[in-house]
Amino acid sequence: MNAIGYNTAGSVEVLEPVSVERPTIGPRDLLVAVKGVSVNPVDVKLRAAVAPDTGPRVLGFDAAGVVAEIGKDVTGYTVGDEVFYAGDVTRAGTNARFHAVDERIVGRKPASLDFTEAAGIPLTAITAWELLFESFRLKEGDGTGQTLLVVGGAGGVGSILIQLAKALTGLTVIATASRPETQDWVRKMGADHVVDHRGDLSAQVAEIGRAPQYVAALTATDQHWPAIIDLIAPRGQIALIDDPEAIDIKAAKPKALSIHWEFMFTRSMFGTKDIGAQRDLLNRVADMIDAGALQSTITERGGALTVEALQAAHLRQESGKVIGKQVLGGIEDMV
Repeated sequence: MNAIGYNTAGSVEVLEPVSVERPTIGPRDLLVAVKGVSVNPVDVKLRAAVAPDTGPRVLGFDAAGVVAEIGKDVTGYTVGDEVFYAGDVTRAGTNARFHAVDERIVGRKPASLDFTEAAGIPLTAITAWELLFESFRLKEGDGTGQTLLVVGGAGGVGSILIQLAKALTGLTVIATASRPETQDWVRKMGADHVVDHRGDLSAQVAEIGRAPQYVAALTATDQHWPAIIDLIAPRGQIALIDDPEAIDIKAAKPKALSIHWEFMFTRSMFGTKDIGAQRDLLNRVADMIDAGALQSTITERGGALTVEALQAAHLRQESGKVIGKQVLGGIEDMV
């Protein structure tokens, strides 16, 4: 079947058309005809630095499509169902005509979104949901009188995290954004306050007069770490999703801070007992989108999934200037 992959790690030029075997599905798997995909930072990181073990590696960790085949033990889906999901980093990716995925991490596609737009939601929504309700252990309705700082609010995760926090908790949200267009975007997503992470972050948050109990460190955590430690409230909580080279963990001791790592692939990587929680939260997100409680975070539609379109999307991701999410169509139109 058609796919786009790479044989050696490197710049975007290593992405090329490849022909790979149509996946053989396991007992809990769905075979999905992929109709839309998105590009995430993980795609860029892997392509640039991680060489395939054998044969071409196919990336892609978001998809929306139609169930074409089901495993013998599948109970939640039938052929023809429209689905969306974020996949499994240990398996072949979604930049292919067909993709195999465990049904327990798959949700119902929002009926109000087309396949391309729906493909931009799952990975960021799972990350944001797990960060709020599992890392921070908030319950719906919690947080009244408390504050969440989102560092990197205009990115994919930040865009949906702000919305979930405002829709499902009582938190006041401060988001960081450095350009006029990104500042306008985070306000559109629902941020109560906006600060510029290129300036004195600690001083700007102090001016607002609300020391955050929660900090979502989504980007450049190593650069912002001293400011985060300074501005956060005592006994506050910090959740990280990026890969800082080094942070001074001892700096968190005087305030008795809690540090959490959020990695949305953990459940699928280790087959955790609660793996089905991702299906449940995706279905909840789909319901919220269809009810108008969440808005799309898609800002870039790259057309059909071709090598050229995927390379361009990787370059935009590498620029660090993507607002929200960028998506592409299915590979069936690949030329």
